[in-house]
Amino acid sequence: MNEDELIARYVEPNPRKPQVEEARLVVDYAVPVWALVGYWEAAGGDVDRVAADYDVPREAVETALAYYQRHRCAIDARIAANAA
Repeated sequence: MNEDELIARYVEPNPRKPQVEEARLVVDYAVPVWALVGYWEAAGGDVDRVAADYDVPREAVETALAYYQRHRCAIDARIAANAA
């Protein structure tokens, strides 16, 4: 699958907060992308640890990181707002 197909498979808008920075993994997991990215940064970029600790497939974490690359500014602002 290409990156667009993976994002369509694993990432969806949050129905209550449809902004790009509020996107989440699909309903089966429902983890916000910003939370995964923040944890990934705290875990020193260890994708396997994030996948294991959130109990999601590695591919879903990698896809969340690809989505993050597309929306870095908005997601970084969301992470910062959560830390404040």
